[in-house]
Amino acid sequence: MKAARSGTKDGLEKTKIAVMRKVSFLQRKDQLGNEDDAGYLDVAVSEVKHPPPQLSPMPEGLTNHQVVRRHILGSIIQSERSYLESLRRILQEYQRPLMEADPRILSPRKIRPIFFRMREITQCHSMFQIALASRVAEWDSSEKIGDLFVASFSKSMVLDVYSDYVNNFTNAMALIKKACMSKPAFLEFLKKKQSSSVDRITLYGLMVKPIQRFPQFILLLQDMLKNTPKGHVDRLPLQLALTELEMLAEKLNEQKRVADQIAETQQLARSVSDRLLSKQLNSEQGSLVLCETLIETVYGERGQVLKSKERKVFLFDDVLICANINVKGPPDISSLVPVGPKYTMKWSAPLLQVQVVEVGQEASQNKDTFFQQSGAKRPSGACKAILGPPRLYQELQELQHDLFVVEEVTLLVGTLQGMYQNLNTTVAQDWCLALQRLIRIKEEQIQSANKCRLRLQVPGRPDKSGRPVSFMVVLNTPNPLSKISWVNRLHLAKIAQRGENSPGWLCGEDEGKTMAPFWCPLLACHMPVFCGLSSGSPVSSHSPKICRC
Repeated sequence: MKAARSGTKDGLEKTKIAVMRKVSFLQRKDQLGNEDDAGYLDVAVSEVKHPPPQLSPMPEGLTNHQVVRRHILGSIIQSERSYLESLRRILQEYQRPLMEADPRILSPRKIRPIFFRMREITQCHSMFQIALASRVAEWDSSEKIGDLFVASFSKSMVLDVYSDYVNNFTNAMALIKKACMSKPAFLEFLKKKQSSSVDRITLYGLMVKPIQRFPQFILLLQDMLKNTPKGHVDRLPLQLALTELEMLAEKLNEQKRVADQIAETQQLARSVSDRLLSKQLNSEQGSLVLCETLIETVYGERGQVLKSKERKVFLFDDVLICANINVKGPPDISSLVPVGPKYTMKWSAPLLQVQVVEVGQEASQNKDTFFQQSGAKRPSGACKAILGPPRLYQELQELQHDLFVVEEVTLLVGTLQGMYQNLNTTVAQDWCLALQRLIRIKEEQIQSANKCRLRLQVPGRPDKSGRPVSFMVVLNTPNPLSKISWVNRLHLAKIAQRGENSPGWLCGEDEGKTMAPFWCPLLACHMPVFCGLSSGSPVSSHSPKICRC
């Protein structure tokens, strides 16, 4: 467990013991029985009967850890009170007026998906606030809070309602944007609500808070754990609570990522003119492996940068798509809700025909095609390969040429008969050393640039004679790890396209759908298992080499 590992050694041992003993607050979804299967009940919570938690005045004689823990508890109380108030504002100031408006601004059929699961989330935190008030009232005698978080947020209902909300969030924002563009009354309603609020927060600013809530809890509990000494009664519950919340946040983040990718894929499909490709993107057959915003760079004849622009690159299990990004939108709407980018497909290529060109591999590629498409002149020397970015490579060539000339000058200076103040062997050698340092710096710049530079050879349209033509695409990744991820994913996705990697089985948990080949163990190649001791020839059948991804 991550929280237990970040704590003390005794905390880790106690965590293991607690897991083995199956303590009550570790019970999960499958252990709670019918209590969580009963479903959601809309129960009104009155602040008169259940006042919000209020921390009593600080008693005297507390240790430094106790004082800090009380301050952190106060932050938890204030944070939860502000969060619950934001949830209630969404329901009371937005959903209810829209449902009760006469004449109607939006139909209930459009309103319900926008605020999907908001009432259930509010109910969960209303119950948590009641339990928190009870715990705060006895804080000076118990000083325990970790088990309350485990008991409140390990229930299956919490994961279910938050999962539904996160999965629907992108769709809800799209519905709000569409309604703003088609219903001027709805746009005016949102503007008035924002201008009349004290904090001037938008509906989007309120609705994004459930997505941010568990990361906020995690930061507060991490601070609480840091200030909880060894042997404290609250240390183990805090470690367990952190573990529970981190797993929950990780699941929600992954669901949000998948939902965003699906929405981006659908938006891309609407901009594709190829009906077959558009149908493939809209269907469930194609699987999105990776998508990221990369910088495409176009170079001129001398290696100078002609154009540099952001592109959205989509890697599917069978096709690679590069799209232009258009983030412009109506200013009135973009100030209330993120408009989101629109994509226009620039090019697409079957994955099996895309080649990753690493440094030093250009000699094995078709140089005539490469230089014809890039617009650069072919350098002298038939076997010379361009290393790194063209501009840096050109500068390196110039430095190497100058070093060669200076070395020849040094030899000539050594043959001089007279003595001259600024023209002697020592000065010439200093020139050589300075140029050698510049060359090393330039080589380091090239190596650093190549770590973030993804170069792809992509098939283009055939020429007039029908011969296949390819062109080079240079993409800059945000960091070296991103480039490594792209290269690996491209390689594995191409391996998964082979016929021997098509799955021939069905899994019950997949509801009758075949498992995606990319996520299965992949057959990379065949290798002999046994070889003869003398001749070295294989004496048995081949065995598959498995690459697990």
